[in-house]
Amino acid sequence: MTAPRPQHAPLLQFPVVDDCLQVGGIALTRLAQRVGQTPFYAYDRAAITARVADLRAHLPADVHLHYAMKANPMPAVVQHLATLVDGIDVASGGELRVALDTPVDPLHISFAGPGKSDAELASAIAAGIVLNLESPGETERAAAVGERLGITPRVNVRVNPDFELKSSGMKMGGGPKQFGVDAEAVPELLRRIGTLGLDFHGFHIFSGSQNLKAAALHEAHEKTFALALRLAQDAPRAPRILNIGGGFGIPYFPGEERLDLAAVGRNLDGVMHEVRPQLAGTQVVIELGRYLVGEAGVYVSRVVDRKESRGSVYLVTDGGLHHHLSASGNFGQVIRKNYPVVIGNRVHGGVREKASVVGPLCTPLDLLADGMELASAGPGDLVAVLQSGAYGITASPGGFLSHPAALEVLV
Repeated sequence: MTAPRPQHAPLLQFPVVDDCLQVGGIALTRLAQRVGQTPFYAYDRAAITARVADLRAHLPADVHLHYAMKANPMPAVVQHLATLVDGIDVASGGELRVALDTPVDPLHISFAGPGKSDAELASAIAAGIVLNLESPGETERAAAVGERLGITPRVNVRVNPDFELKSSGMKMGGGPKQFGVDAEAVPELLRRIGTLGLDFHGFHIFSGSQNLKAAALHEAHEKTFALALRLAQDAPRAPRILNIGGGFGIPYFPGEERLDLAAVGRNLDGVMHEVRPQLAGTQVVIELGRYLVGEAGVYVSRVVDRKESRGSVYLVTDGGLHHHLSASGNFGQVIRKNYPVVIGNRVHGGVREKASVVGPLCTPLDLLADGMELASAGPGDLVAVLQSGAYGITASPGGFLSHPAALEVLV
């Protein structure tokens, strides 16, 4: 007997009315008319708000929530989140300018990432945000820029921990990494920060991303707090900030189960109960990107052709990997798996068939769905790729083959 094929986790953030997907309370067909063209990304304002509220309900009350803008830097999305979160993390000078346009206090904006230019360092120092220092060399450059400007830089040390976040989709710490300062080298750097007279704020310890296992996050949190307490002994002053990163994942592929947020919150509260007396006056920050916006977004393209090739059905759309590299499987997947995809104007559909959804690019890599069961569709129908609110348009090669850019809307 053949075992049943694994299914995508239930995705209920977009209701279906009269067999049509609703985004932001608007039928997808009507939304496509309103946008005026396909392809486009649509982000649901209410879904983002609900996700933040869910986090607030489950995380310890004294944990501060920051948005990692790299997940989705659309200005309207960032402006909306700025009213909901406690701070923003940026990863470039361009993202910094968007963050500074929000009402978030610059003291609650941090700048992470290797290879910051002197111009980026100058902008950040002049704005009064907190720099996450990635290396001894960057520390020296920040100090020199600050001296030239006559402004004392506010700094965290980004730590490359001596452990990994197990079961994470992307390991950001442990072993040799381009991110952060190796934990064993941090004490010497802390002493140098004191000598340079930089305004030390604390630590940024980020070990991995896209994790669906509460137990793995629990272990990482325990190790993160232990490491921070150990490193604080060499700091020029008691840390005011401890950013423990994020790593909360969302289900993308068949067989994946949703992260148990309640368990994550309980586990974190237990860890913090043990260390709170030693971290009096330290603001604990969780920095999330994908988890805040990933499930609130949908990528929509229109079928322009339907063809059959040796028994296989292909729906050819006006969108593809040039707009959504992640869904094509070419952004970190080792073995390609399908994102959740539906025919947006006939989600359930009376007639079902196995079909592949491809884009207009001249490469076999331009594949949005490979042999998925979908409602029977043809030219004019709308293909919706769910879980598309993070690492979508800005993580894709938009100039490839010079096709038109996708639009973005917040509804």
